Amino acid sequence: MITVLRIGHRPARDKRITTHVALTARAFGASSIVIDLHDSQLENTVRSVADRFGGDFQVSSGVNWRRYMDESIAVKVHLTMYGIPVDRCIDSIREDVARKGNLVIAVGAEKVPGDIYEMVDYNVSVTNQPHSEVAALAIFLDRYNRGTELSARFEGKMEVIPKARGKEIRNRIGNSITTKKPKRKD
Repeated sequence: MITVLRIGHRPARDKRITTHVALTARAFGASSIVIDLHDSQLENTVRSVADRFGGDFQVSSGVNWRRYMDESIAVKVHLTMYGIPVDRCIDSIREDVARKGNLVIAVGAEKVPGDIYEMVDYNVSVTNQPHSEVAALAIFLDRYNRGTELSARFEGKMEVIPKARGKEIRNRIGNSITTKKPKRKD
């Protein structure tokens, strides 16, 4: 089980980016996201996507992140530009998760409290340059899962049908499958 822990969420400022962190976590193989500050609107948005597009993805907010980290027996990873490059430590992380069974990946919104660096098993960087926590999470999960998440199937009410051109979404209603194609503008 992989859980993403979002630290420092500021609803007025970070709603969109935290939503992107959650959706990236879901699409790239995590089973849940835990957010430190309560945000029911964000929870509803993420649950709605999981309901429509499938997968058993859980979201909870208003969780004390320090207590969560202290009580977790999972392998704990903090994504930070100050960490060890992901390609140098990913095999060790996989081995540790194989022994412990679970993985928690902490990603910050604002500057994270300094004690997080000591609370985790691994401080991991996806480049030692400033960039998006969404990108860092996606690349970390891709490396961790060895790319298998890219072909994962989610059995939801809606399914995107890959196309070279245009868009196609299948809606599964009851036992029937209907295909919606966008209206053509002439």
